[in-house]
Amino acid sequence: MKLTFVGCGSAFNKLSLQSNMLLEAESGKKMLIDCGSYAHIGLLSALGINETNYADEIDSIYISHQHGDHIDGLEEIAFCTYFNPNAPKIALYCEQYLMHRIWDESLKGGLGSVQGKVMHLTDYFDCRPLNVNVINQWEGINFELVQTLHVMNGFEFVPSYGLMIKEEKVNAKNIFLTTDTQHCPNQIQDFYDMADVIFHDCETAPYFSGVHARYDELKTLNKETKKKMWLYHYQPEPPQMKTAREDGFRGLVTRGQSFKYEVKNE
Repeated sequence: MKLTFVGCGSAFNKLSLQSNMLLEAESGKKMLIDCGSYAHIGLLSALGINETNYADEIDSIYISHQHGDHIDGLEEIAFCTYFNPNAPKIALYCEQYLMHRIWDESLKGGLGSVQGKVMHLTDYFDCRPLNVNVINQWEGINFELVQTLHVMNGFEFVPSYGLMIKEEKVNAKNIFLTTDTQHCPNQIQDFYDMADVIFHDCETAPYFSGVHARYDELKTLNKETKKKMWLYHYQPEPPQMKTAREDGFRGLVTRGQSFKYEVKNE
């Protein structure tokens, strides 16, 4: 199993691009984790993927939440595969209620019609809605949704859905990908403890957004947690790039960096 960061930056980071990842199974099939407006740029440089072969290279897409740096690239992929008669539908995974919101509140305006036809998300993708507290399977990989605290919309809790990922093998590593989350160790410390490797949302801007975990907050975590943790979703050219290891983290992920996890069956 290999995880490659197509981009590792915050929403408007044009250097490191947005935080979209490519998960590759041993079978060679690939799942794009989030698909922001810069996703195709990172895919082009990493894999030579363009509008003529999206479906040849990407088997599935997982969406964590509704913000543009995680979903805005879906329109391009949808149209490019729909109008290519040789392209199969790409499987689209996300939490079941989120799937409806993504269509009704974000994608329907652009994708809702083509000449002579009223369209739905299922016309473009093989939609596979997911439930929380269920083990999902894809190409020999198990993954569970982890609801994280991202934004409070008035009195409404609007989450992001991180992933706990593990291959179906003895001694496989638990990989916790937070996606976007506030700093809330009381809520997700159990997942930190469960994981062997953590990829964590990390804000490095000089101002406080309130909807991402900040570097200085993450520094307060215990030593055992930090030594498992790679940081991503940061602002351009963060000074923490030079100090992260000194502060106890594994480091800051760089654009295009890959992580390969191999295990042996007993």
